[in-house]
Amino acid sequence: MGQNKIKTPDPRVLVVANQKGGVGKTTTAVNLGTAMAACDMRVLLVDLDPQGNASTGLGIPREEREFDSYAVLSGEVSMSAAITPSAVPGLFVIPSSENLSGAEVELVSIDKREYRLRESMVRYVETEQEPFDFIIIDCPPSLGLLTLNAFVAADAVLVPLQCEFYALEGLSMLLKTVDRVRRAFNPSLEIQGIVLTMSDKRNNLSEQVAEDVRAHLGEKVYKTVIPRNVRVSEAPSHGVPALVYDLQCAGSQAYIHLASEVIKRERGLAI
Repeated sequence: MGQNKIKTPDPRVLVVANQKGGVGKTTTAVNLGTAMAACDMRVLLVDLDPQGNASTGLGIPREEREFDSYAVLSGEVSMSAAITPSAVPGLFVIPSSENLSGAEVELVSIDKREYRLRESMVRYVETEQEPFDFIIIDCPPSLGLLTLNAFVAADAVLVPLQCEFYALEGLSMLLKTVDRVRRAFNPSLEIQGIVLTMSDKRNNLSEQVAEDVRAHLGEKVYKTVIPRNVRVSEAPSHGVPALVYDLQCAGSQAYIHLASEVIKRERGLAI
């Protein structure tokens, strides 16, 4: 995967989002961050999902999540206070906890509620001593205020899309939301790419969905397809990313290739 460090002028903020659950969103956020860290990058994963699966998948016990993403959004602490090192060198986490489940309601009455995460990031970037190359935000499976905060803070959105019958229908809703956020809050927000997940080559439907998505969205769809893989599914129960649990399995290798595509797109290189 190479040892040369790829520098970006500022941390690039990528949101991994899909309003549908069970599409491999958290798995993608965790393993993409791990693969980037393995390329000698400093990566911060912000767990913005009240379920906290990304935090668990990186081995952060719930009892050790003293400061979490809720505390950052509420203004209780700065981002720097909430950043926790993971077991993966170069990969850090702002964990989630059950406190975040009430944030949607609490944020409604707060002024500039859509900008809470963005403002925290701006303050952090202005004062940080060791800059991150990438900040990856794992969103809840909804298009509520938590996801809106992520979109407003982000440079680009990465969409995991399960190879299933209703995939395009759900994607259409998400793309419309991104467009509305772009017009109202964040003019620079773009779609980094669509990654097809949970593909089963033995299933004709998976192949058909992949063809349909590529026909509609062309080069926005990554060449890498993430297969269904038992080892990837097992990894979170051990508190480690799939790339640590079994580097050689098909799923881990796919995420390494996906990271390469994402980095090349960020650098503006032809893939």
